Amino acid sequence: MDDVAAAIADPVRRQILELLRERPLAARRIAERFPISRPAISRHLRVLRECGLVRDTLVGRERLYRLDPAPLGELRDWLAELASAPIAGDADVWSRRLDALETEVHRTRRDRRQGRTAGDRQEKTA
Repeated sequence: MDDVAAAIADPVRRQILELLRERPLAARRIAERFPISRPAISRHLRVLRECGLVRDTLVGRERLYRLDPAPLGELRDWLAELASAPIAGDADVWSRRLDALETEVHRTRRDRRQGRTAGDRQEKTA
């Protein structure tokens, strides 16, 4: 998963994957779409191939590259799990705040019944 995440972190590699989503392409056809050198595209393709996102086949004198989305599944599942997890501490923070509010409401009601003001309460606690 780390290799896949690192591979798709690069915008050129993401664009290559988008091109290959449409159809398999030869390396030279991929290189024609970018303002960078063919050796640079070859390096990007090697990274994608090594992490399993791209498969290549020798057809005549050319290598034909095609997308293999299977390695994205583990990353997709991890991201979905991460996105659905509650944010750490949120529930605890809100629970404590609501408990404090409830306590304050009960105190205020009790003080009103007993004829006390908020100032009286502060003097007794100090």
